[in-house]
Amino acid sequence: MNNATVPCDPTIITLGCRLNLAESETIRAINAGRAVVVVNSCAVTNAAVAQTRAAIRRARRLHPDAELTVTGCAAQIDPEGFAAMPEVDRVIGNAEKLDPSAWRTTNPVVVQDIMAVRTTAPHLAASFADHVRAFVEVQNGCDHRCTFCAIPFGRGNSRSVPAGAVIDRVAALVDSGHREVVLTGVDLTSYGPDLPGAPSLALLVERILRHVPGLERLRLSSLDSIEIDDRLFALLTGEARVMPHIHLSLQAGDDMVLKRMKRRHARADAVRLVDRLKANRPDIAIGADLIAGFPTEDAAMFANTLALIDDCDIVHAHIFPYSPRVGTPAARMPQVAPDVRKARAAMLREAAAQRRAAWLCRLVGSHQAVLVERPGTRGHAGNFAEVALPPAPVGSVQTVTIAHVADEVLIGTATMAAAA
Repeated sequence: MNNATVPCDPTIITLGCRLNLAESETIRAINAGRAVVVVNSCAVTNAAVAQTRAAIRRARRLHPDAELTVTGCAAQIDPEGFAAMPEVDRVIGNAEKLDPSAWRTTNPVVVQDIMAVRTTAPHLAASFADHVRAFVEVQNGCDHRCTFCAIPFGRGNSRSVPAGAVIDRVAALVDSGHREVVLTGVDLTSYGPDLPGAPSLALLVERILRHVPGLERLRLSSLDSIEIDDRLFALLTGEARVMPHIHLSLQAGDDMVLKRMKRRHARADAVRLVDRLKANRPDIAIGADLIAGFPTEDAAMFANTLALIDDCDIVHAHIFPYSPRVGTPAARMPQVAPDVRKARAAMLREAAAQRRAAWLCRLVGSHQAVLVERPGTRGHAGNFAEVALPPAPVGSVQTVTIAHVADEVLIGTATMAAAA
């Protein structure tokens, strides 16, 4: 064995969402001191699955003698396919990957029926090795069945982490030095109905803020716009410790496309929500997921989605060309040609880039509190704009004045330093 190619601690390769990123830190903690390579996979699109396979092959070239395990959504959906790859030693399912015992077995495939899973355990990671912001899973799975989405087959039905366990985890992360925590989930706004008393996401946020007074910055991952109730709206717009940044799962801006996607909101609902958010918290930054070229989408339908970027002032856009996922209803609908999907995605990205550039220019002259990230000269403001700033301790929060914009990055000059 060539020991030079074997890592002395876990090497975790994470693809996909923030939930995967959070779970990777638990996997790292479970495997502390073990020379393993783990690919935590994504299955949100066919391209994501292809990227997972490429990451596996690359990892094997870099670590030819290490044990290589694949987990995550792609592995959960197609365990046999990944187990058949010659580079792969083991496949572990999404439910099992947070169970320490699963990593101690010798079985080559450890994957159960994800739909039978009824609970979600809090993370074991006490801190996040490579990130100054920490991610805490509070919910997993999804009870909705959008026609384009394969993720429920990888994550199972919706289930929530009890508030007490979440608060304990957040408190531990703050005690270990994290200034910002991000709450994550597959369908975050569906938090709570499966728990005693059916608490809402808003109630969870209120309890975290009340019981962890040392938490300076709380951020929420992707939200379903139609499930933002008045209580959560009040926190998003009126609570200073909740960052002025919201990412919405919008997917499209045309009512017929939304209906065929089996989304539960209309275009007007999204626009109305953003108008209310902006009216109550003018500095809030809007992000959104948008899909280009969904089946049956014609030019007029696409134009409605294109216009949504301006109508909802989307400055953090995640654009995906539609990807037909085997077994989903949308894959059986009349398809838009791949070159048209690609061209429409490019148009959406260009429109989003223009909107973002104008937004960044408007921030020149403002003061921004920036969480300093590696290597100590870059970080993100509360609105999640990337900021370059004078060298400062990693993990500190620095208040800077934005002098100008360069290459889509705000350039900040020191005005005052927050407590280190």
